[in-house]
Amino acid sequence: MSFSDQLKVISQYLFPQHAVSVAAGKLAEVKTPWFKNLFIQKFAKAYNIDMSNAIEPDLTQYACFNDFFTRAIHLESRPIDSDANSLCSPVDGAMSQFGPISQGKIIQAKNHHYSALELLGGDAQKAALFEDGEFCTIYLAPKDYHRIHMPCDGKLTSMTHVPGKLFSVNPLTAANVPGLFARNERVVCYFDTPFGCMALVAVGATIVGSVETVWHGTVTPPTRKDIKTWDYSDQSISLTKGEEMGRFKLGSTVILLMQKSAWQWDSSVSLTGDLKLGQHLLKNSPAQ
Repeated sequence: MSFSDQLKVISQYLFPQHAVSVAAGKLAEVKTPWFKNLFIQKFAKAYNIDMSNAIEPDLTQYACFNDFFTRAIHLESRPIDSDANSLCSPVDGAMSQFGPISQGKIIQAKNHHYSALELLGGDAQKAALFEDGEFCTIYLAPKDYHRIHMPCDGKLTSMTHVPGKLFSVNPLTAANVPGLFARNERVVCYFDTPFGCMALVAVGATIVGSVETVWHGTVTPPTRKDIKTWDYSDQSISLTKGEEMGRFKLGSTVILLMQKSAWQWDSSVSLTGDLKLGQHLLKNSPAQ
């Protein structure tokens, strides 16, 4: 790692992560026309954002930066994998890591692992459900579509907000901050699916202004000191494959955990190239 990269990583331990993120979130909600238009236009140019699939392609029509960042797209541009025995990508992004959960461990990056127990806020009962299951970690870059959709049909059973740090989740940080995804603030959503329990984890990061779900609204900010869980087991909150379930205001990472079954990853899935919402990820092929 170069000296400049070392400084980038070390500096994240030193500056006030939550204060900076709250300030960024407030700026992203400013509706003053000249300010929000300049902010949006500079951002769109810097990250070469493709607006051709946006329902509203005119940058000046967004009320604030966050409305632009969480912009809706024409969903016909993201066809949802129709195989009832498969999971599709819940987001646009880049596959950071994927594969089996072995002895409770999840790969973060080369030579870096963390545990499902840590990721799920210390809930041993929930972590045990995913032993020998499968996981994937998808990084959302600033250019990406930032709404999260269901990878399969599911009934919501509970949601947990785990407070934590707000390190950047870019590849450099993932490769150099031990236990990154189990240290950052995160929202864990549990679903009953045709394939058993699924955990969809929305991981916060530096200057992530908000994590929202369609059933709760804003979960964070504000952050909290203690882990909080909402029980939805007695409610009928069911979402279908491809349906929106939440969104990030500013970017971050989604981690998907699935129970052990006869999973097979699609040959197109790799650690190079981009993923698109709806793209086939893995198929369940139980013995007949």
